[in-house]
Amino acid sequence: MVRDRVALGAFAVTCVLAGGNAVGVRFSNRELDPLWGAAVRFGAAAAVLLVIMAVLRLAWPRGRALAGAVLFGVLNFGVTFGLAYYALVHIHAGLAQTLLALVPLVALLLSVGQHQERFSAAALSGTLCAVAGVGVVSRATVQADVEWPALLAALGAVLSFAQAAVLVKRVPKLHPVTMNAVGMAAAAVLLFAGSLVAGDDRVLPDRAATWWALAYLVVAGSVLTFVFYVVVIERWGPSRAAYVFVVIPVVTIAASAWLDDEPLTPSLLVGAPLILFGVYLGALRGTAARRGGPEG
Repeated sequence: MVRDRVALGAFAVTCVLAGGNAVGVRFSNRELDPLWGAAVRFGAAAAVLLVIMAVLRLAWPRGRALAGAVLFGVLNFGVTFGLAYYALVHIHAGLAQTLLALVPLVALLLSVGQHQERFSAAALSGTLCAVAGVGVVSRATVQADVEWPALLAALGAVLSFAQAAVLVKRVPKLHPVTMNAVGMAAAAVLLFAGSLVAGDDRVLPDRAATWWALAYLVVAGSVLTFVFYVVVIERWGPSRAAYVFVVIPVVTIAASAWLDDEPLTPSLLVGAPLILFGVYLGALRGTAARRGGPEG
C-alpha cells in the first residue's frame, strides 16, 4: 500500500512538472533562439546530473555502454528537443504536448517494425484513432495560420522520442543518472553545434521571466521530472509509467491557457481526446489487460 502511494505521488508530481515544460519552452523562446535555448537547458541539466554522479560515485561508462548513452542522448534530447523548440516558436504548448502524447503509440509501432513486439488489432485501432485526432488537431494550424513546418517538426520530435525509448531496450544497462547525464551532455554539444550552424544569437537572457523559465526547465523540467519518473518506472514498470504521456497534455493545455493565452479551439478540444484515447487503446490498454489491470 505504501509502495503504491509513493508511486502514485511520484506519478502526480511527474505529470505536473512535465506539464509545465512546453510552456516554459515558449517563454524561453521569446528571448533565446530555439537551439541555443535548448543547449543552455540541457548543458545546465547535464552539469547538475554530473554532480549527482560524483556524489553517488557512479562510474563513467565505457565502450558500448558509452556509445549507447550518447546515441540515446542524441535522439531523446538532441533531435527531439531541437525539433520541439523550433515547433514551439510557432505553435502553442497545449497543441505541441498533445502531439507528444503519441509517443507511447509510436514507440509500440516502432517496436513492432524492429521485431521487438508483435502487432495487434488494438495497436491498429489505436493508430487509426490517434491519426484521426492528429487530423482534427491539424485543422487548428490552418485556422490559426500556423506554419506546417512547425507541425511537422513536432511530429518529428514524436518519432525521435519514441525511437529513443525503443533504443533503451538494446543498449547496455546503465544507472539512470549516468544514462541521462551522458545523454544530456551529448545533446547539449549537438544543440550548441546546431545553434552555430543556424546562426543563433548566443546570449544570456535579460528578462526575469526567461531566467525563471530556464530555472524551471533545468531543475523541475529536466532533473526533478526525471528523478520522479524513475520512481514511477521502478514501482509500476515502464508500461504503466507511460500513462504520464496521456495526463501531461491535460496539465499543459490548462497551464498554457492560463499563462500563455492559448486559445481552446474546437479542433483542439475534439482532437486531443481522440489522440489520447488512441494512445490508450493502442499502447496502454493492452498492457493493463495483460497485467490483470492496475496493480495495488
